Amino acid sequence: MAATGLIMLFFLVLHMLGNLKVFFGSSDFDRYAAWLRIIGEPVLPYSWFLWIQRAILLVALVLHITAAAQLSFRDRRARPVSYAHGQRLRATFATRTMRYGGVILALFIVWHLLDLTLGVVNPDFNPNSPYHNVVKDFQVWWINLIYIVAVVLLGVHINHGFWSASQTLGVNRPTRDKAIKAIGSTLAVALTVGFVFVPIGVMTGLVN
Repeated sequence: MAATGLIMLFFLVLHMLGNLKVFFGSSDFDRYAAWLRIIGEPVLPYSWFLWIQRAILLVALVLHITAAAQLSFRDRRARPVSYAHGQRLRATFATRTMRYGGVILALFIVWHLLDLTLGVVNPDFNPNSPYHNVVKDFQVWWINLIYIVAVVLLGVHINHGFWSASQTLGVNRPTRDKAIKAIGSTLAVALTVGFVFVPIGVMTGLVN
């Protein structure tokens, strides 16, 4: 679960940085999207890099969800009786929301792909202009709401998940604990703000 989480985190950092190119205008953003399809040429055929990346991310996501389900099952089996004094209440908000927050994020990923990658749920989808699709999408208030809520949940998920992964992989030490938590929090905030900048940019007219 930790390893797959870090793979997806690495992708999210690159994805967020790529999204911010939308502020440079339609030609730059669409050219960036086109460049993603020719990475690896002529060794790789057209768009193969994207499909390889998608396959790796899909496997990572499935393994991540499977591991989460297995850990949850083991947790419940190890203690079938609830704590008498509400042990869970002493956990952080991030810890308490990891399970259902993860489920919501998984559903959001499906919707996000149908919306901006496949265009199935986007009536104004233009396969030749990702910039057009982003702008048209975030001009709809309820799409912005879904996106921003999901991104905030993602930030909360990363904030706890990064520290938890460091524990699982044996990287953390008492002397490193504060630094690792600080790195996780910084990544969570940076990704949340970076992703949210795009719908805010469209809503405020900075991107049009």
